Amino acid sequence: MALARSPLAPERFPDMPQVPGVRLATRACGVRYTGRSDVALIELAEGSSVAGVFTRSLTASAPVDWCRRALKDGLGHGRAILVNAGNANAFTGRAGEASVTREVEAAAMALGCAESQVFVASTGVIGEVLPDERITDQLGGMIAELSADGWEAAAQAIMTTDTFAKGAAYYAEIDGNPVKLAGIAKGSGMIAPDMATMLAFAFTDANLPPATLQALLREAADRTFNCITVDGDTSTSDTLLLAATGKAGNAAVEDPLDHRLDGFRAALEELLRDLAQQVVRDGEGARKFVTIRVAGAADDAAARRIGLAIGNSPLVKTAIAGEDANWGRIVMAVGKAGERADRDRLAIRIGGVEVARDGQVVPGYDEAPVARHMQGRDIEIAVDVGIAGGRATVWTCDLTHAYIDINADYRS
Repeated sequence: MALARSPLAPERFPDMPQVPGVRLATRACGVRYTGRSDVALIELAEGSSVAGVFTRSLTASAPVDWCRRALKDGLGHGRAILVNAGNANAFTGRAGEASVTREVEAAAMALGCAESQVFVASTGVIGEVLPDERITDQLGGMIAELSADGWEAAAQAIMTTDTFAKGAAYYAEIDGNPVKLAGIAKGSGMIAPDMATMLAFAFTDANLPPATLQALLREAADRTFNCITVDGDTSTSDTLLLAATGKAGNAAVEDPLDHRLDGFRAALEELLRDLAQQVVRDGEGARKFVTIRVAGAADDAAARRIGLAIGNSPLVKTAIAGEDANWGRIVMAVGKAGERADRDRLAIRIGGVEVARDGQVVPGYDEAPVARHMQGRDIEIAVDVGIAGGRATVWTCDLTHAYIDINADYRS
């Protein structure tokens, strides 16, 4: 099935910088697809720090299990990331573990590094054994073609039901030293991250120790990737890796709360938010991008759970798809979230228009401007649950019949 480019997609893939210490290559290995690249190899400079967050799914894939162990055994250092599309290598038992072992052994030998410094990620169909020899047979050719300019090709190679390649780049300073941040991601369906997203890989030339990098990544992921949802389904393969090559020349900063990292911290969060929102804008069948702002919750975590309850509600999402200003469905979603909310202080705005306050529709409510807002591509919903000061922003998309068509008739 050929999928049309999402109407919410950016006009083009962004201009990406060369990040010193990062090189990329791709190949058409025929893991599942024909006539397109489906494997990406990303080489990291020796001594690079690596951090990662992964799915909390209890049916996590073999690559996720390996990456968790590699982060521990390699003490947060890495030399390569090997990614394939078309086969998730999930729910494949010992055969899946053996496939990862062979991939890691081959990549480590080819690059001359420890096996614990090779990270692996797979995305695609669950429950099918990975034909790993199709990947390892091509490693030599990919290494020969490594380039600092391979961002878009790599982003395309890891796509499954995605309709556009996803990339972003930002800049910051640490102690007056300019640093670069760049990343790619893939994701379209099975998106309700619980620690990360489908697959995302971010890179910087900053000099940051592994523990510092891990703390920064976990904090930023919690406010970005863990605040998006397309369909409420958490993937077996969710993997977000962040690598720092140390080539920017700044002195290493050990404390993740050090104010010298304020600019970098902000740029990292912007980078991850950009990638996460692109995933939502490519939600399967999506026609509208939805921002949900929740205030007045018991704490920020409660606000996020309320926002996700709204964003995951099929009734809310189909109302948005149908351009129906049915705000009663938002009330329902708040009530089912399992978090404290004061019914008689609840307030709702849609497109900046006050719809309800103090637990009831506002006097003289005129639905016309809200209905006009619902006809646009970008939908804004704001809810105050009247309990305390907790706040969160969640991003989602509408739910259209195209989502059913894609998932009923198509295997990535």
